Amino acid sequence: MINPVLVEVERSGFVESRHRGAAAGLAVDGTQAVRAGTVEEPIFPRSANKPLQAVAMLRSGLELEGELLALAAGSHSGEDFHVEGVEKILAGAGLTADDLRCPESWPIDPGTARSCSGPSRVRMNCSGKHAAMLATCVAAGWPTASYLDPEHPLQQAVREVVAELSGERVAATGVDGCGAPLFAISTLGVARAYRALVLAAPDAAEGLVVDAMRTHPQWTSGTAREERRLMDAVPGLLVKCGAEGVDAFALADGRAGAVKIDDGAMRARTPVTVALLRALARSVPGDGALDGGVPGTPAGGLPEAADAGALDELATERLHGGDGVAGVIRPAPGAF
Repeated sequence: MINPVLVEVERSGFVESRHRGAAAGLAVDGTQAVRAGTVEEPIFPRSANKPLQAVAMLRSGLELEGELLALAAGSHSGEDFHVEGVEKILAGAGLTADDLRCPESWPIDPGTARSCSGPSRVRMNCSGKHAAMLATCVAAGWPTASYLDPEHPLQQAVREVVAELSGERVAATGVDGCGAPLFAISTLGVARAYRALVLAAPDAAEGLVVDAMRTHPQWTSGTAREERRLMDAVPGLLVKCGAEGVDAFALADGRAGAVKIDDGAMRARTPVTVALLRALARSVPGDGALDGGVPGTPAGGLPEAADAGALDELATERLHGGDGVAGVIRPAPGAF
């Protein structure tokens, strides 16, 4: 089955590119309320797995909270405060940046990339997770040098959490861009996992991770990143992206969704996520106030404090031509 077009790239009134993909949206009761494409096929969630990895770390003895736990579950922009957080996690375990096994990288944040001395392991967007993995190994008495081995006790714990929260068997094991083991589940399984995260007890590992990420979104991504803007726009929203066009989210009431863009285009990710959020809001009766005026959206479909204007901006990305705006990247009409 060919997945449907979820995003169109329009320039000067002409659709010049299209992005196909799969998307799954779950209702409050966990049933599928919205779907597009083959949501049962396995994918690599990439960094959308990070909250699940953080759950496994807490269950294994990691003691982090607040912004440092958000950093452990995030893909940071390499800003100075992120680096300070990574170094604090390492120092708390008696370790240094030399113990990290993630690759060196330039920071994602453009301003920081221009001002920093060069690429490094601590600037790499996954270094918070790697520092927390090392700290977990120290807490549990596990070897640190082999912490990225898929057979390492930590990675086996991660695998178990991925299977548990998604309700699926892991379909394949790979290597993520940062070097950590990567466990494949379906797009639908990713949505189910995020639903499980937000519905867990507040004092459970899942609840602690969710609270940290929602309270400190700039630590899970960055000062100007789309995930931070989404969580600022929709109170109570948990969202995490992954490479190759993956997004996953959940609202506090258990509605959840996941997106996988077939060609891996990151530019298509957020427009689809906003469209899926709004489609889930339309799935129950209401007044349409927060869905661009579409009838059937409840005032409670998205939290009443949700910023509809900010969501409109995130649903589209302007394309420039010369000194002006020549087009837009937007959800495909009728995608959901």
